[in-house]
Amino acid sequence: MSTYLFEPAPPVSVEVSGIDARFPVNRIFCVGRNYAAHVREMGFDPEREEPCYFTKASRCIAESGSEIPYPPATQNYHHEIELVVAVGKAGFELSVDEALSIVYGYACGLDMTRRDLQVASRDSKGPWDIGKDFENSAVISPIRPAEEIGHPASGRIQLAVNGELRQDSDLGHLIWSVPEIIAHLSRYYRLQPGDLIYTGTPDGVGPVEPGDRITGSVAAVGDISLTILGESAA
Repeated sequence: MSTYLFEPAPPVSVEVSGIDARFPVNRIFCVGRNYAAHVREMGFDPEREEPCYFTKASRCIAESGSEIPYPPATQNYHHEIELVVAVGKAGFELSVDEALSIVYGYACGLDMTRRDLQVASRDSKGPWDIGKDFENSAVISPIRPAEEIGHPASGRIQLAVNGELRQDSDLGHLIWSVPEIIAHLSRYYRLQPGDLIYTGTPDGVGPVEPGDRITGSVAAVGDISLTILGESAA
């Protein structure tokens, strides 16, 4: 039996809708620039190039309904609503037709972003980690099994801050569909049960402040909420 220098961190897991068993989180993959209108608002051409990815540590997970502090070292903390794919089976070098066979289910996600740090990294041609991979930056709702809801390819995805609608689009506007993302990602990684894939955000991203409450939803998948602790400057 192994011994450790200190107590290992407990495993990270996510609620599954309707059952007691939880979904153990392995890795978190995120797709960048996957809605054309969002690509334009970030100052780029939405020509259909190969997907780009970044990752977050599993310790970035915060469940829907959480109350979290405003993160350190940023003055421009942004919301991004996303459809999240929960992988339930191993898969490697999958075809598009095979891709959905490894999906356990889906969730709503928030890819919370320190935008000023991300942009600085991007402009210096460095990795995005410091702007994307930090505590509480991967917010997620309870997972809905695909055997219950199917595989949503269209439907409203929306987010509001303090009741004001900020993001409002449709899953059908994804540049790369879920099967295409899974097939492409599986060329580079042996996907495993417990992996999560945040599939990209539509246009309308913007800043949040201490005291703000974020609410959002993805059609057929569910709702998500997050509160930023502290007093509003308003």
